[in-house]
Amino acid sequence: MPDHKKEKTMTINLENTIALVTGAAGGIGRAVCTTMTEAGAKVIATDIADKPGGLVAEAYYKHDVTSQDDWQKIADQIETDYGQLDALVNVAGLSIVVSIEETSLAEWRRVNSINVESILLSFHTMLPLLKKSGETRKGGASVVNFSSIAGQRGAAFNAAYCASKGAVKIFTKCAAIEFAALGYNIRVNSIHPGGVETPMLKSIIETYIDKGVVPSYEVAEAGIITDHPIGRLGVPEDMGGGVVYLCSESAAFVTGAELNIDGGFTSV
Repeated sequence: MPDHKKEKTMTINLENTIALVTGAAGGIGRAVCTTMTEAGAKVIATDIADKPGGLVAEAYYKHDVTSQDDWQKIADQIETDYGQLDALVNVAGLSIVVSIEETSLAEWRRVNSINVESILLSFHTMLPLLKKSGETRKGGASVVNFSSIAGQRGAAFNAAYCASKGAVKIFTKCAAIEFAALGYNIRVNSIHPGGVETPMLKSIIETYIDKGVVPSYEVAEAGIITDHPIGRLGVPEDMGGGVVYLCSESAAFVTGAELNIDGGFTSV
């Protein structure tokens, strides 16, 4: 009989990992902070809102992701406190539900500023810290950008959001290829959630009801669930495991990938 006590098992964890998570006050961001902390990471959490009660993180900073000055202040603080950054998780996002005809240029630009341009600013300010990690970390440094199934499929009354999340998807691939070509040892991947029970989804459904697209919240929710073969909506906690994997050494050969955590939505 084999001695199972002597068998080696692989454990995915984030011990000795310094991680920055934006959008930490939202449903998904908060869950990501919790899961990464439980996996052993030291999490620096940021959001434009005040720190929410119950948030699990080593540090919290108010942060406008459209402000280069805010990004630089956080980069400087991480440099002072930790010396490098091992994982950057861009969760912060904004959705508006409005017809294309009624979408103002200002609204379009605001959505793209928060969802896409913020990632560019994160690279401008955090790359020096990520490069340091890439020089010493076996699996390389890791960037995880939250896109969406909306970045892979179109949706009525969601043009700005879908376009921005499609941009996140392609921007992620560009960064992955470029950083590899430059020898940075920084992996860049995107996560694409399906329908997840968050305040954002609730707001989207309520706007659909106001516009007369659906008669009630129950009908809208049932329709969304039907689109997910797994038979339910996701919960924020469903996202954390994917982030931990992509930021771990177990994903050392994974870059430029799209990880769909969508209950099978994009498979049908």
